[in-house]
Amino acid sequence: MIPVSLLVVVMAGWCAVYLADTLLRTSSTHRIRYESWLASRGFMVSPFHVRWQTTMFNRLFAYCARINPRALYLWFSSGLVFGIAAMLGSVVLLVKTLQQTVAQMTTENPRVGVQQALQVVVPGVNLPTSQLAYFFIALLLSGIIHELGHAVAALREQVRVNGFGIFVFVLYPGAFVDLFTTHLNLISPTQQLRIFCAGVWHNFVLCVAALAFLFLLPVFLFPVYSTGGGALVTEVVQGSAADGPRGLSVGDIVTGLEDCPVGGVEDWTSCLSHLSHTPQTGYCVPVASLQPSWAHGRAYKRLDGTMDCCSNNSLTDLCFTYMKPQGRSSKDREFACMPVRKMVTGTQVCRTDGDCPAHSHVCVTPSLENQTRFIRVTHPPNTHMLFVGYPPHLQHAVSLTNFVPRFGFLHLDLPVFLETFCKYVVSLSGALAVVNSVPCFALDGQWMLNALLEATLVSVVTDRQKRELIGFFLLLAGSALLAANVALGLWMVTAR
Repeated sequence: MIPVSLLVVVMAGWCAVYLADTLLRTSSTHRIRYESWLASRGFMVSPFHVRWQTTMFNRLFAYCARINPRALYLWFSSGLVFGIAAMLGSVVLLVKTLQQTVAQMTTENPRVGVQQALQVVVPGVNLPTSQLAYFFIALLLSGIIHELGHAVAALREQVRVNGFGIFVFVLYPGAFVDLFTTHLNLISPTQQLRIFCAGVWHNFVLCVAALAFLFLLPVFLFPVYSTGGGALVTEVVQGSAADGPRGLSVGDIVTGLEDCPVGGVEDWTSCLSHLSHTPQTGYCVPVASLQPSWAHGRAYKRLDGTMDCCSNNSLTDLCFTYMKPQGRSSKDREFACMPVRKMVTGTQVCRTDGDCPAHSHVCVTPSLENQTRFIRVTHPPNTHMLFVGYPPHLQHAVSLTNFVPRFGFLHLDLPVFLETFCKYVVSLSGALAVVNSVPCFALDGQWMLNALLEATLVSVVTDRQKRELIGFFLLLAGSALLAANVALGLWMVTAR
């Protein structure tokens, strides 16, 4: 469900804006001055919608439209080809997404399923409130680059740009350009296609550029940040299993999980996944150290059928199981409750007794409940952090980055900010390219489809009204497809 606190803040904010706007418009003293101020600065206020429009960027657009006309022709012609391909691809993607959504709705657990390429984003539900700034800035940047493409393409085709603007609708920011409709209707359908496809084309280019920057980020930051030497801890959730005096701290560098080396965040994730799906690691300890432990409490079965021998719920002891040095069968297994840190500090990992030095050592394994694991986290120069629990809990308790600062004055979060922002730009700019390509009313896809039909069906369907009727039904189908995806996606996110 949508968080009530976020809903209250949004509604209260818009109510305050609308109330102030209404009071100023109805005031006999301030009405004329207020409306003149709005008009002179290009502002428009309506319920849940604020818009600002200006002509101050028209010279910049005109300058860009005059740079190397031949290169711009090839650039926007490439955008035309991409736009047509994207229009077809977006329909296929929406059909596939709708099928996946319906399949998830009909399963017993709708949260379990294939990750969808397109998802409805609801702040506070499937978008953490801590990352709202990334989301809105990336969305606004994607919208501005989108409209920049339309404006430059329009001026290149001799269509006047009346102005450029930015708006906020409910929570979502965006941008727009106001084109002179008379000029737009006078040019050919192919020229119109170049203009209409320029927005999604620029979104695609921005997506690729952000992806390339993300991939090359270690190269760009190499002089000040190193990578490959471990995963740097940037945040530890307070009260989690990784917190505490012997846990992890911000600035620690994790280099290993048990016998799995960690060179970065990807290794951290893969190691935890590996440890979750493999049997518990054992440790080679001297046989002599086990002798005093044999007399500890008798082993007993837990509810899940596994064995335990530490009945006092000690935070420092753990039940270990091993084969008797003379034993040959599973009936000869022994259990001992021993101080865990003393047992495993500096010891070699093992799977069987054969991995340990002959006769003098034995392989002991923590006796834990199903899916629970004992994990030694290496973060030199500190002693190992010892974790007992479900491995995904450790992953959620710690935030890490691949980038280790070379100098003490550098901020730990700068690479994290750049990585996160680039990921949002890739996701949102790509999503805008897909959604705006859909042949749907009020989106770029509507004008792209109409121009495409005018450019291709003139010789086949000579009657203009019939072409418009074909376009209407195609737009109706595309609108229904997009509406179904949004409605079901929103229901899946909020209602479940």
